[in-house]
Amino acid sequence: MYELNYVAAAASKNRKTTKEMEAVALVALTFLLGALVVLVAFAVGKRKEELQEEAVQTSVCAGNAAKGPMLKKHKQEKQQRTRRDKSSQHNFNHPLLASSLKGHSGYVTCLDFSSNGKYLASCADDRTVRIWSTKDFLDREHKYLRANVELDHATLVRFSPDSRAFITWLANEDTIRIFKMNKKDDGTMSFKAAAKDFPIKHKADILNIGIAETGKFIMSAYTDTTIHIWDLKGEILASINTNQMTNAYAAISPCGRFVASCGFTPDVKVWEVCFTKTGDFKEVTRAFELKGHSAGVHAFAFSNDSHKMVTVSKDGTLKLWNTNVEYKKQQDPYLLKTVKCSSSNGSLAAMSPDGRVVAISDGCNVTMYDASSGELEEQFLAVHSLQIEDLRFDTTGRYLACCGDKAIRVFHNAPGYRATIRDMQDMLKKAQNEAMKQRLKQQISEAQRALDAMLAAPVL
Repeated sequence: MYELNYVAAAASKNRKTTKEMEAVALVALTFLLGALVVLVAFAVGKRKEELQEEAVQTSVCAGNAAKGPMLKKHKQEKQQRTRRDKSSQHNFNHPLLASSLKGHSGYVTCLDFSSNGKYLASCADDRTVRIWSTKDFLDREHKYLRANVELDHATLVRFSPDSRAFITWLANEDTIRIFKMNKKDDGTMSFKAAAKDFPIKHKADILNIGIAETGKFIMSAYTDTTIHIWDLKGEILASINTNQMTNAYAAISPCGRFVASCGFTPDVKVWEVCFTKTGDFKEVTRAFELKGHSAGVHAFAFSNDSHKMVTVSKDGTLKLWNTNVEYKKQQDPYLLKTVKCSSSNGSLAAMSPDGRVVAISDGCNVTMYDASSGELEEQFLAVHSLQIEDLRFDTTGRYLACCGDKAIRVFHNAPGYRATIRDMQDMLKKAQNEAMKQRLKQQISEAQRALDAMLAAPVL
């Protein structure tokens, strides 16, 4: 009995041990299966990431492969446009075109005639100032002298009164630099920049510069309301606040006495720069104003003696004024004529030295008017491919020059000859002296022959 109980107990204990071992084995198997599942999941996830990365790289490569020819095509088109722009030239012809000066490789921004009538100076963004001989205007070849602007380029150029120097406005240095013209033993010219440029005394962009015909001062005007009056050594003599909100144009009168400005307001303000009898600077005083436009004034111009002025405005008119008045006695200039004209921002005005002809630019076009009658005399359309940057008569009144791209157009002043002939014919009717009549008839005949010759001359 005892043995049977012992055997039963042993058997029970063995079953219990077997169950425990089975349980341990089951736990181990479960753990192993869980670890295997985790490993499989990790491997699958890793592979998925690799496949996604490969897909992205494939997509990027495909995109770059597609974009490559496109970028290359755009680059080629840009290069072709650049080559076309560089090689193409704006062609212009007109019976009154005396010559086209095409020496610059950059865009011409300013020009000026010397007071002795021998030279035309021009500056461009090709880092040069070129001096042209006016006697070559009617020749097939147009020679020039070249002054290099070191490490910069000039945007404005103006001759000195003695025609032996010129001043420039430097684009990068943003100041005035003087160049002296020296004649060598072989007859050629050399150009030497002054040792020091003018100091920077402004905040706004430059608008215009000029040298008084008296040689006593230099003017610089800016797009805010500032005008500086300098001596020739670069010291400021006076500063003018034009009180016009913004300046649109400013210039020195050809006689060298006045400085004038126009801008946002519908008037032109004129100051006299006064010096003592010994030549010392005295003061700048308000001389007179031109009032009558109904909108801002784009530009203005003087006759050579400053006895007449022309103004062109946003109101679509040009006005001719008699400024030969005793302004010190409070006498105001008076209006001679108002003429409808086409103008826009950037329009310029020029008046022939004798005051007989007015020229107005509007974009790429130039229109010439008789100053006495206000009649339209000539219209030149699409003179340049870009907006006209400068417009000037030469000191003899024979030519009108303008610039607006890489070329300078020089026109015969045929309206000036016609106006001269009309004036002399009127004088002939009133002449009572026979000698005077003969002299006027001869002058009329000579002017008519000159006019006929310029109209018949081929354009070079």
